[in-house]
Amino acid sequence: MAIHHASSGELIDIRPLKDSLKTTISNALFKSNHLEVSRMVLLAGKEVPPHQMAGEMTIQCLEGSVELMVAGMTRSMRAGDLVCLAGCETYALRAVEDSSLLVTMLLHVA
Repeated sequence: MAIHHASSGELIDIRPLKDSLKTTISNALFKSNHLEVSRMVLLAGKEVPPHQMAGEMTIQCLEGSVELMVAGMTRSMRAGDLVCLAGCETYALRAVEDSSLLVTMLLHVA
């Protein structure tokens, strides 16, 4: 079964998952040749190991709290926080609480 990606002009619900957070998996919401928008779900204690994207990206905490490791520093992100990362910036995440994040990535850098 193909994964549904929103089309141009389609509304996407990114409200907090609340009670369904523990049973929801991360998924791409929109994808084009140059942009991908995903909801990342990280349950408490889970990590995204250090890595980098070629293009710029943003990470917005929708619910819960995560630790963001970037540029040798650790920052706490809570619901409503947004961070912008330059292309090729190494980062890692660790969920302090069950969390969902909106991740927007520039895929192809000219």
